[in-house]
Amino acid sequence: MNCRSCGQPLHHVVVDLGEQPPANRYLSENQLADPRNEPRFGLRVLVCEACWLVQLADSNRSEDMFTPDYAYFSSYVQSWVDHASRYVDMAVSRFGLGPHSFVIEAASNDGYLLQHFVRVGVPCLGIDPAAQAAAAAEEKGVPTVIDFFGRDTADRLCAERGAADLILGNNVLAHVPNVNDFVDGIATLLAPDGAATMEFPHLGRLLAETQFDTIYDEHFSYYSFGAVRDIFARHGLTLFDVDKLPTHGGSLRIFAQHAESGPHAISPAVENLIAEETSQGLFELDTYRGFGDRVASICDAFRTYVAEQKENGLTIAAFGAAAKGNTFLNTCGIGHETIDFVVDDTPLKQGRYLPGSHVPVVTEQRLRESKPDIILILPWNVKAEIRRKLAYTREWNAKLVTFIPEREIA
Repeated sequence: MNCRSCGQPLHHVVVDLGEQPPANRYLSENQLADPRNEPRFGLRVLVCEACWLVQLADSNRSEDMFTPDYAYFSSYVQSWVDHASRYVDMAVSRFGLGPHSFVIEAASNDGYLLQHFVRVGVPCLGIDPAAQAAAAAEEKGVPTVIDFFGRDTADRLCAERGAADLILGNNVLAHVPNVNDFVDGIATLLAPDGAATMEFPHLGRLLAETQFDTIYDEHFSYYSFGAVRDIFARHGLTLFDVDKLPTHGGSLRIFAQHAESGPHAISPAVENLIAEETSQGLFELDTYRGFGDRVASICDAFRTYVAEQKENGLTIAAFGAAAKGNTFLNTCGIGHETIDFVVDDTPLKQGRYLPGSHVPVVTEQRLRESKPDIILILPWNVKAEIRRKLAYTREWNAKLVTFIPEREIA
């Protein structure tokens, strides 16, 4: 395989999580019996020694992932909706956006973010391939095109609607199999004095905290700031600022503009982060060795923990039917024999089963009725929000447990 960014041959494996089913394909009871409903794809991660992009060697095709029944809706995580609202306030102020402006979001999902631009009267358009999510966005008043974003889509939109003053994408860059086509689309559609922002989990945090559960079939690439800066520069875009964010276990928000016509001065944060990544060793092969051993240690510890709890007669449930939780459970080899159920607020997931582990997804009422002794928080990146939500489980002394980025029992 050649690198998705620079095209150089790939030789160095960071970790191999084996073959796993699509992380967001939740099964009905009728689908459980037929393995053809659950194809598996390799989760083998490699690093490019030429440009330092970390990427999957083998994965599901993007057109097979975001089917009409794609079950991830951003609006069911309130902290994420609040994060989106703060972003809109920042963008309106920083870039002087108003009724005269035009904002486009790639992978706009159910309108969780663009609804806030609608609220303040800034014209906007969402682009998303998942039909049900797009329909939910339209119900919020967010005009949405059902499509993948790339150069062809950008050419069409530019001809039909004109250039965009702001292009944004939150947690989409990792989902793009052809990152050069995606970034070329941004360069094509962005106005000469416009800005683009992208948010994505930071590779530095993934490595430092062994966040292996963020690896799944939808995530083709895992970015350092240095690697993503090189990709944008290849398409005539300069990164003029970067923010560190707490979201998704530690993310970056990059700010891009046309290299020749962009009006923004380069922030010192750009070179400061490059220096930090250099110090962390993100541009050295030795840094990536040993990651697989750390993954194995976490899985061993989790398997030992749940085995001990079951031997003591305790019941175990989970909260949050998140894609990262599916990677975690399937890598550890823990399924419905050990975990009784998982609670999730998303109606499309309720009444279905987790891919691979086949743990049933239920409503929160089941949690209140069965009162499990241990509740495993799968989306650990929003554990603070979940713990507040589950404060009532203290009534029966339930333990709330996470194993990434570290073992924590509260």
